[in-house]
Amino acid sequence: MARRGAGTPFLLQLCLLLLLHLGGECGPSRTLGCASVTVGSPIVPLGSAVTASCTIQRELCRGLEQGKIRISWMLDNKLVAGSQRQGPGGTEVSNLTLPRFNYTQARLWCCVEWNGTKQRVGMAEIRAGYPPAKPLNLSCVLNLSDYGLTCQWEQGTNSHLPTSVVLKCAGSRGQAVTGCTPRGGHSHCTVPRRLLQLYRQMEIWVSATNALGTAESEHLHIDPMDVAKLDPPTLQSIQSIPFQTDCVALAWDVAGGTGHMELQCELRYRAPEDPAWALVTGIIGRAGTAQRCGFLFGTQYHFQMRCRRNSASALASWSEWSPGRNYTTHEKAPTGKLEAWWGVQPAGTGGRLEVQLRWKAPRQREANGRVLGYRVTLSPRRRGRDPPTVCNTTHTQCSFSVPAGTRRVYLSAYNAAGESAPTEVMLLERKGQPLAGLRAEPGGEHSLWVHWEAPLVPVTAYVLEWQWVTAEPEHCNSCWQMERDGTATTALIKDGIEPFQRYNISLYPLYEGTVGVPVHTTAYSQQKAPSHAPKLHLKRIGKSEAELCWETLPVEMQNGFITSYTIFWASSITDMASATVNPSLSSFVMRGLKPSTLYKVHIMASTAAGGTNGTSLTLVTTVLDDTEIQFLFLTLGLVFVVFIVLLICFQKNER
Repeated sequence: MARRGAGTPFLLQLCLLLLLHLGGECGPSRTLGCASVTVGSPIVPLGSAVTASCTIQRELCRGLEQGKIRISWMLDNKLVAGSQRQGPGGTEVSNLTLPRFNYTQARLWCCVEWNGTKQRVGMAEIRAGYPPAKPLNLSCVLNLSDYGLTCQWEQGTNSHLPTSVVLKCAGSRGQAVTGCTPRGGHSHCTVPRRLLQLYRQMEIWVSATNALGTAESEHLHIDPMDVAKLDPPTLQSIQSIPFQTDCVALAWDVAGGTGHMELQCELRYRAPEDPAWALVTGIIGRAGTAQRCGFLFGTQYHFQMRCRRNSASALASWSEWSPGRNYTTHEKAPTGKLEAWWGVQPAGTGGRLEVQLRWKAPRQREANGRVLGYRVTLSPRRRGRDPPTVCNTTHTQCSFSVPAGTRRVYLSAYNAAGESAPTEVMLLERKGQPLAGLRAEPGGEHSLWVHWEAPLVPVTAYVLEWQWVTAEPEHCNSCWQMERDGTATTALIKDGIEPFQRYNISLYPLYEGTVGVPVHTTAYSQQKAPSHAPKLHLKRIGKSEAELCWETLPVEMQNGFITSYTIFWASSITDMASATVNPSLSSFVMRGLKPSTLYKVHIMASTAAGGTNGTSLTLVTTVLDDTEIQFLFLTLGLVFVVFIVLLICFQKNER
């Protein structure tokens, strides 16, 4: 037979459990069958205290009239402790205080423990958050197509509570009205034309409201026409001003529908190599022309323009930039001096000198257009007479022969507009005092810092040359630079520097009337482990030692300065042994080996950035060394001779 629980029939227990279970799905603060839950406030500031009360009415809970009722609480699925007391009319009351409510949304359940089970009988839903944040950066733009005023703003931090956001506006004399309401959680909306007062001041702001308060943005006081966004203007034509070829004149026209407005416009332009736009401000008018000077000759520029109402406030929106227009300024003859460097050596018989002349291409500011070529002559150009040309090239280097004793040549650049004034190049002898303390160090993956000691004799300039050690000199005509500061003791090389490549660096001091003897150094901008290790060869071997040799790695495989070679060897009966070898050596003798033993040997080549192992070499030591072998052969030979002598003597005795 089924047992009776606490004097209550089983069927009555089952009905009561169903009643309690169905009462668990409830809204905040309502009566659920025999239980009711109330909270101090269903919406509270995040982190504040929450109070709640649960009341159980015995007379409504059939089957619980006589038994002891124990009330407990759960916050979502977490058990929390409350107090319990008897209330009036046979009720049981439990009070709960949560000192810090740190959930943005949670359900607080009131539970009854009865007959060994815990049932949820009441629930209150609690939300927590913050008052709405102040909307920031309110800005508005008037669309001239439909004259709707579109405003946008930043809503600020999330309040975690349902928040109503509206854009309000008020005329100079009217009451505030709701201009528009953003949809879908966006931070922008459009005020229709019927609510706007054009050419009059209006007050516009954003209001955000939730259960904990209201916040408003800063109020804008604007004439909607002042924030009208115009269509971009059109650049009609660009041309150089006669007699002032570094100035241009631009003709521009306004967009349709804005011809009656006084406009304020800006012009911007840039050459392809310019890092930033140049901006021209303060262009006023309905349409017309604008002039600007200071352009480089023979250079293509990209022009754009934008406008807004001239009477606009600081809040006014600029139009988009107009479609771009390109214009190339007029060329003129190159200007300035060319930077040149040379090498001179005898050209064999005939009393002539072979000159290798190199120079830097002029900068755009001095080229004044596209350089078509360079000319080298033995004398300066004079009116009515062209000097003999020894070189005419489109490159930045040239080799030619000149009579012995020639001390000057003249270099010029030319473009379609003319030829530059010649640069005098003095072919000075390289017999001056050399420098001391030259060294180089990495300046980055693609650069090298070069340092030297200042000489006692005044220096006018320095010339730095650098060359990848495996490259032929003519493969890098631009691998040199001139330092015009005679007091400098350091320079940065950036052109043509690659990591893991060795560079020979030479430094020439230029004195008054002579060139100093160069000093040299080598450097890497970045090192890594060698690409390969040398291949080991067996030079000789004995019973206790073996001599190994190897060939030096090609420079392009070293990837850095070789700091050492390490030889490793081991046999099946001995541990691994090693020895470090100076990088200047190419052989090594292993000593202390065991006779008639097989050894495996390999070499590791190392730089400051790491090492690379080579392939293994197998060798077997001999049973005897060379001296013992010679002694053995000598002994065997002597025994053989004695044997022959005895044999001859024995045969003679028999006769």
